Amino acid sequence: MSRLETIGEHVSENRRGMFVDLVFAMAWVTVVTLLFDFLQAPQWAYYLAMFGGVVAYYGFFWSLEAAKEGT
Repeated sequence: MSRLETIGEHVSENRRGMFVDLVFAMAWVTVVTLLFDFLQAPQWAYYLAMFGGVVAYYGFFWSLEAAKEGT
């Protein structure tokens, strides 16, 4: 199996998850950027909020998986 076929197979198997990840990332970046542009907050706080998106992502999807397993 060629590398291109392997990548294609991986993408087809994980298409929904990749799309959800993209939507979450785009929404987080958009909200944080608009909020910090409006508030004119310091640059370090902007980067901290962006890093908070990583924590929020894992926390959100971990709790979602826990809720699915609990039902």
